Amino acid sequence: MAKGSSSSSSSKSEGSNSESVTKKHSKRPKYSQFTQQELPACKPILTPGLVITTFIVVGIVFIPIGLASLFASERVVEIVNQYDKDCVPADFKDQELAFIQSPTSNKTCLRTVTVPKLMKGPVYIYYQLDNYYQNHRRYVKSRSDSQLRSKAAEGKTKVCEPEGVNANGQPIVPCGLIAWSLFNDTYGFSVKNKALEVNKKDIAWKSDQERKFGADVYPKNFQSGSLIGGRKLNESIPLSEQEDLMVWMRTAALPTFRKLYGRIEQDLQPNDEITVVIENNYNTYSFGGGKKLVLSTTSWIGGKNDFLGIAYLTIGGMCLFLAITSIMVYVIKPRPLGDPSYLSWNRNPAGQLN
Repeated sequence: MAKGSSSSSSSKSEGSNSESVTKKHSKRPKYSQFTQQELPACKPILTPGLVITTFIVVGIVFIPIGLASLFASERVVEIVNQYDKDCVPADFKDQELAFIQSPTSNKTCLRTVTVPKLMKGPVYIYYQLDNYYQNHRRYVKSRSDSQLRSKAAEGKTKVCEPEGVNANGQPIVPCGLIAWSLFNDTYGFSVKNKALEVNKKDIAWKSDQERKFGADVYPKNFQSGSLIGGRKLNESIPLSEQEDLMVWMRTAALPTFRKLYGRIEQDLQPNDEITVVIENNYNTYSFGGGKKLVLSTTSWIGGKNDFLGIAYLTIGGMCLFLAITSIMVYVIKPRPLGDPSYLSWNRNPAGQLN
């Protein structure tokens, strides 16, 4: 009897061990309303009335917004002047790259633009570059944010290659391809032989001035190599005050982009002829790029942008069209909501209702 009882107790212990092992390795999640998808949820039934009402509300809201956006965009006065081709002398018409790379060629170019209608100040000055891929991965990564913020990190240039150090191994500040390719065309404006002052203060983001570019960081060994990429920087001015650099360092997502150059803080009258003196220094000829000068006013939606208004009008119009169509279908050929006779298994092989 003792032997039998010992064998039965051992079998029970083995069974309990196997059950504990099974429980231990079980992948069953602990019960909760979340894991079992039993949480309270809103499950709206898309009735014809709800769908039609939604379409009507969206149409009524979107169409006025679209009209307001389109009218605001139409009130923006914009002057766009492409000068990259016209500012190449006749002697270099077929040698544009040789012209822009020559240190002795005269890069000064005179352009005249006419104000089509009253441009209330401030008038914003932009330069626009075409076919310029600032979003290239290697280009975007070629910068040292820690170096831009603090003088103590000026030696952190590993991510900036090939523009990290100069020929003597000294760090370049600011380093990287983005800073090296800084836009260096300049513009001067006059009306009736009277110069127009260009305000270049506060053209960069406030956050860039206060947090991304240090007040103790000064340009060092910048554009000192044999291959010059763009504009040189004043080594006596800290990066926190070099706003042209800050604007340029915010890389664009698309190959055609505009960047703020400055502001004219006075009104420009209709039919005024503005004489623009351009220093055509920046090389876009080697990759088939384009350069444009843009003068523009602004509205409550920013600059001239017809797309936003057209998009709102299109969506609003489509919603109203769908609402009207749904109403006609619902009135002409109504269908009971949730009628089980329309289910596929309630139809005979001929497709008729049983």
